[in-house]
Amino acid sequence: MAINQSSQSQRSTGGPATSGVAGAPNAPVAPATVRAEPKPPWGALWVLALALAMIVLDSSIVNVSMPVMIREIGLNLTDAQWVTSLYNIILAALLLPFGKLGDLKGRKATLQVGVVVFVAGSALAASSNGAALLLTARAVQAIGGALVMPSTLSIVSASFRGKNRAIAFGVWGSVMSAAAAVGPFLGGVFTQTIGWRWIFLVNLPLGIIVFVASIFLVPKTGGKAGASAMGGAARKLAAQDASKSEAKPQGFDPLGIVFSALASAFLIFGLIEGQTYGWLKPKGDFGIGGLKWGATWPVSVIPICIVLGIVFFVIFVRTENSRMRHSRPVMLDLTLFRIPTFALGNVAAAAIQAGEFAIMFVLPLYLINVRGLAMIPTGALLATMGLGAIVSGGLARPVTAKIGAPHTVQFGLIVEIASVVILMVMMRPGLSAAWMLVPFVMYGVGLGFAAAQLTSLVLSEVPVAQSGEGSATQSTVRQLGTAIGAAVAGLMLSIMVGHIAPGALSGVRGLSSQVADGLTKSLDASAGSAIVGIRAQGTHGKLGTLGPQVVDAMSASFTRAAQWTLVAAMVMLAIGLIASIWVARAEKRDRGE
Repeated sequence: MAINQSSQSQRSTGGPATSGVAGAPNAPVAPATVRAEPKPPWGALWVLALALAMIVLDSSIVNVSMPVMIREIGLNLTDAQWVTSLYNIILAALLLPFGKLGDLKGRKATLQVGVVVFVAGSALAASSNGAALLLTARAVQAIGGALVMPSTLSIVSASFRGKNRAIAFGVWGSVMSAAAAVGPFLGGVFTQTIGWRWIFLVNLPLGIIVFVASIFLVPKTGGKAGASAMGGAARKLAAQDASKSEAKPQGFDPLGIVFSALASAFLIFGLIEGQTYGWLKPKGDFGIGGLKWGATWPVSVIPICIVLGIVFFVIFVRTENSRMRHSRPVMLDLTLFRIPTFALGNVAAAAIQAGEFAIMFVLPLYLINVRGLAMIPTGALLATMGLGAIVSGGLARPVTAKIGAPHTVQFGLIVEIASVVILMVMMRPGLSAAWMLVPFVMYGVGLGFAAAQLTSLVLSEVPVAQSGEGSATQSTVRQLGTAIGAAVAGLMLSIMVGHIAPGALSGVRGLSSQVADGLTKSLDASAGSAIVGIRAQGTHGKLGTLGPQVVDAMSASFTRAAQWTLVAAMVMLAIGLIASIWVARAEKRDRGE
């Protein structure tokens, strides 16, 4: 790593010291201690941001193209569900093991291997002509993504310290937020223009750029190669943090890998797919490989998965504690949770991620089904959040310097909550959807501030030698938050549709209670898309002249249900805000204030 030699600190010896002053060659020179600071690898930051954008983009771009993929390569409904579920499950299961791998063998190497694997999976997915090959490709992509995600975050955390940390995490957070917001828009554009295969092919040039640029720009951190690659002063700086963990045994923990992977996989699947397969009673058949869980069984597969996830998590924690007591290598150093900013920050991160996902879950459904927007305009409207995130990335350093990272997080969350309140007010039939641009951009600004600086804060006290471990934990917690957000949003929307729609439809004169009951179930099962079909039929469908009135009643019901879902999202953001206040207090204690 390059070292900046211009920064010096002098030890006072009773008077000012001079060195090399013209006309005074024999002037006494005071003893000086030179403290060289590592030069921030700004080029590496952009490479890492692009790598992260590639993974995040892939997570948000696929769902938009699913209807076309179902039609063109003959996927059934179960296959389509597994295209997304399989990716999320494998990604969540492997984040912790691969984060630890980066610490032990080198994060740059882990990043490069992950990029190659992810690009290979993308090429395989683009060439798919059936479910088997596509699902295999998504599994390969998830393995690559699990290698890349913790590597990018841990390299940023290890390479940027002090005053440059706020800028680095501002860029990292704004890219992550912008990529998530732009994904649905790009998915719609690709699908409706050059074809759905380009949602995967776009990763090939991105991956090649990241891989080649990483060879020259990304510093080696983690592992023995990372330590030897640093300059003397940089190595000394890293050693100060590494000394906290160097006495701990290093190596692989097979049992920890297995139990953590099983816990993550079962919990993520149970939370994400609860609405699909039924939280208690089965909604339909569940199948994987040769195994089948019938719709007539007394209990759904979902509670079984969640219970198994909790059991494996408990076993994982007990196993790691036992191995630590016997001085054996562990996959996750549980003593990291004794760091208040790390422990409380992860609680805040899970709650915030849950609230943010719930918002992004319900808004597209509202815009498409109630407002009647097409996919591309909806994606473009949501993509404006990315603009707000980019703005907050540019403002990261001055804002953080002025109010500090903890208060920057709180400011971002307050902006997010305020923008959601404005959105709820704007969810009225007579108001143009274009007005929503303002709260969308506003939400993006808050998202950029909160996500980036919270991540910086969570990892601020984690020893550099354990950056991969800490980063993987943070990424896993965010995946869990996403799953919780999906579960809460889906459940709240379903409950409120079932509660509100019957009363609204009963106000349509001439509509029988039996038909109204069927329409309520259809509205719930389709997550609002039944409105689109009835609207398209006008007065020529089965409902005849009642069609437009039914559309109005269903639209009003779905709008109110969506608003209640946004309220649930704000509650989760508020929990994150409270947790971030605890983080701020913990950070003050760490600084001795």
